[in-house]
Amino acid sequence: MEKKIGFIGCGNMGKAILGGLIASGQVQPEKVWVYTPSPDKVAALHEEYGVNGAKSAQEVAQATDIVFSAVKPAITVKTLNDIASSFNKDSVVISIAAGVTLAQLAGALGHDRKIIRAMPNTPSLVNAGMTSLTANALVSDAEIQEALAIFRSFGEAEVVAESIIHPVVGVSGSAPAYVFMFIEAMADAAVQGGMPRAQAYKFAAQAVMGSAKMVLETGKHPGELKDMVCSPGGTTIEAVRVLEERGFRAAVIEAMVSCMAKSEQLSRA
Repeated sequence: MEKKIGFIGCGNMGKAILGGLIASGQVQPEKVWVYTPSPDKVAALHEEYGVNGAKSAQEVAQATDIVFSAVKPAITVKTLNDIASSFNKDSVVISIAAGVTLAQLAGALGHDRKIIRAMPNTPSLVNAGMTSLTANALVSDAEIQEALAIFRSFGEAEVVAESIIHPVVGVSGSAPAYVFMFIEAMADAAVQGGMPRAQAYKFAAQAVMGSAKMVLETGKHPGELKDMVCSPGGTTIEAVRVLEERGFRAAVIEAMVSCMAKSEQLSRA
């Protein structure tokens, strides 16, 4: 990629994007500019990745073609509004602020700006992220493909309509928390059965990762894959019976519906 890339803010998620981008070789470090309010952090990022350290958010906006806004959601609109005039005319601004809509971003930047709203999740930190991208009408197909390539450098990415952003929150943005709880619960049961805790976490986590990989790579319905594990009269179908009896699937669905409703409520705040 020949375009220059900028980062305004670079917390955990911003660093995941930066690290994935550099590691993929899509862009050379000398074509990346980074600004955070902490000069020490800017210096550390320069030392680690070889990127250009900027002295201000305005400098990043002026120097680059694709700008990641990676500041906290609560200050995203104000931060972008303060530097709106510094962006180049054809710059693409990519916000990773949860809950900040395209309309709010356009209100801060101007309605003539190319804007993409992205929602990566925390597994991005280990190159296994899932990111949704929602672009406004001014972003070209080629620019969307460039953005997808960036996010796919540390996981998977798909374009979604903004109207389904709340399901994205439920099934991807918030979902790692439910999965971590499931892993913890399985490990607790294994510990009760006598397995050392560190080993229990490894077995449980690997089972979840491997099962997810089977869904993604075989193309089979999750129910079909479940049935493949359930031998007649065996141990697995006994566990499945108890999960169904205790309302496992209903609890997951109800939790996600509540999560989506909360996401919608926060987006109107």
